[in-house]
Amino acid sequence: MADLRNTFVGIKSPNPFWLASAPPTDKAYNVERAFKAGWGGVVWKTLGEEGPPVVNVNGPRYGAIWGADRRLLGLNNIELITDRPLQVNLQEMKQVKMSWPDRALIASIMVPCQEDAWKAILPLVEETGADGIELNFGCPHGMSERGMGSAVGQVPEYIEMVVRWCKQYTRMPVITKLTPNITDIRKPARAAKAGGTDAVSLINTINSITSVNLDTFSPEPSIDGKGSHGGYCGPAVKPIALNMVAEIARDPETYGLPISGIGGVTTWRDAAEFLALGAGNVQVCTAAMTYGFKIVEEMITGLSDWMDAKGHKTLDDITGRAVPNVSDWQYLNLNYVAKARIDQDACIKCGRCHIACEDTSHQAITAMVNGVRHFEVMEDECVGCNLCVNVCPVDNCITMVPLAAGVLDQRTGQPVDPNYANWTTHPNNPMSRQAAE
Repeated sequence: MADLRNTFVGIKSPNPFWLASAPPTDKAYNVERAFKAGWGGVVWKTLGEEGPPVVNVNGPRYGAIWGADRRLLGLNNIELITDRPLQVNLQEMKQVKMSWPDRALIASIMVPCQEDAWKAILPLVEETGADGIELNFGCPHGMSERGMGSAVGQVPEYIEMVVRWCKQYTRMPVITKLTPNITDIRKPARAAKAGGTDAVSLINTINSITSVNLDTFSPEPSIDGKGSHGGYCGPAVKPIALNMVAEIARDPETYGLPISGIGGVTTWRDAAEFLALGAGNVQVCTAAMTYGFKIVEEMITGLSDWMDAKGHKTLDDITGRAVPNVSDWQYLNLNYVAKARIDQDACIKCGRCHIACEDTSHQAITAMVNGVRHFEVMEDECVGCNLCVNVCPVDNCITMVPLAAGVLDQRTGQPVDPNYANWTTHPNNPMSRQAAE
C-alpha cells in the first residue's frame, strides 16, 4: 500500500491533505471533527491582532456558480478573518495540538503591515505549540481595504519585509500565502524567498462578482440591497492555480521552494495533479464546505489506490514529476501531428462534434455520408485542435491519434517530419529571420 505520510518544511502529517484557512477551521469543534475524519492537517482560520474582533456581516456571505446539474463549480465569499477573540482561538489551538500531536496545525495570521504588530502576535502563536504559521497575503476583500491581505501580497517589497520580520521573531516555519490577483505570480514568490520564507502556499481567492440579481440589480450575495466583490474559489479556479504553482516550481529563481497547493482540490486526482506540478501537499476548502469533512476519505483512498496501480510507493515518487514537461509555447514541437478519430461504435450521433467544428473550427467533420447521418473526421481538413474531443458527451468516443514519422499528412500533403522543430527557428518567425540575416 502506498505510503501517504507527508513532511512539508519539517512539518509531519499522516497524509498530504490539509484543510485551508477558512470557516471549516474556525474553532476547535470543527478541527477535531476534521481530524477524526482523517485530515492530515489544518490551517486555522486567519487570526488578527489583539483587541476588538473583526466584524463580519450578519447576512449572506456566499455567491455561487453551478453547473447544469446544480453541481457547485465556484464559490464567492465576502467572509473576513476570524471574528472570535484572539485569546479564545489561541487557547483552542493549544488544546487541539495537545490532543492531536500527529496532525499538522498551522496558524494563519493577518495583522497590519507594521513590525510591532507582527512582533506582538508571533510569540502568542508560538506558545500554542502550532507547527508553523501561514502569512495571509491573499484575501482580496474587506481586509485588503485596510492595508492587509492582498494589499500586501500585491507588493513584493512588502512581502519580503514582513517575511523577514517573521523569520526574525519566530522559530516556527513560515509559509507565505500568495494572492492570484497579480500579473506575474513569480515576483511575489521571489520576494517571499528573498525574505527567507520556508514555503509558499497558493492560490488564495480570486477577486470576483459571481452574479447580479436582475430583480434588485444588486450583486450577489446581497446585503440590504448592496453587494461587494469577494474571493472566488472552488473547482473553477483549479486551472489558474495549477498554472501558478507550475510557474513557481519551474522558475529558476524559486526552483526548489516548497509549495502548498490550493485551489479547487475536490478529488484525489486534483491533488495528484498539484503534486505532479511541484506542490508538496494540498489544502482544501470548498470541497469540504460542499460535501463535508468525510470527503477526505475518498481523497486518501483514491490517491493510495492510484499510486499502487502505478507503482508509486511514496509521495516523493510523484512530486514534481510533471514540472520538466511544462514548456513555454515557443518550444512546443511544431512537427508533431495528431488527428481526431471517432469510435463509431461509441458514437451516439448527437452531432455536437460536427456543429462545433463546422461553426467555430475547421469544417473537418461530416454530418451525412451517402444520405445517412454519420460523423467522421476528414483528415485533409483536420488540424488536430481537439475541440471535438472536449465537446463530445461520450468519454473516449473521440480520441487524438498522433501520425507516425513519415506518414502523409493529408491536410498539408507533406510527410510528417521526424525531427523536432519549434517556433524559435521557424522560417515564419521574424526573430529567427533577423538572426539568420
